[in-house]
Amino acid sequence: MIDRRHNNDIIGYAYALTVTVGGAIGYLKAGSLPSLGAGIVFGTALCYGAYQLSENPKNYQLSLGTSILLGAFMGARFYNSGKFMPAGLITTLSLLNVGRLGARAMGWLPDSRF
Repeated sequence: MIDRRHNNDIIGYAYALTVTVGGAIGYLKAGSLPSLGAGIVFGTALCYGAYQLSENPKNYQLSLGTSILLGAFMGARFYNSGKFMPAGLITTLSLLNVGRLGARAMGWLPDSRF
C-alpha cells in the first residue's frame, strides 16, 4: 500500500477553495452570476487539478493551465479596474501558483509538499 498523505497538493486545494468561495462571495455581495459561475468552473478545475497532482506529481498540466487562464482573465480585470479586491488578489495567487507549478515542471522543486 502506498502512503499518499505526504503528496497531497494542499496549496492547490487551498487555491481552489479560495477561488470557489470568492465566486460565491461575488454573487452574495453583488448578485453577480458570472462571478458565481466562474468561481464554480475555475474552482472545480483547480480542485480536480490538485487531485491529479496529489495522485501523480508529474500531472500538473490542468492546474498550470487553469492558473494561467484565471491569472490572465483576472489580471486584465485588475489592470482595468485598479482594484486589488478581488481581481488583484486572484491575479497574485494565480501568478504564485504558476510559479510554483512552473518550478516543479522544471525540476527546481521536489515533487511533494510544493
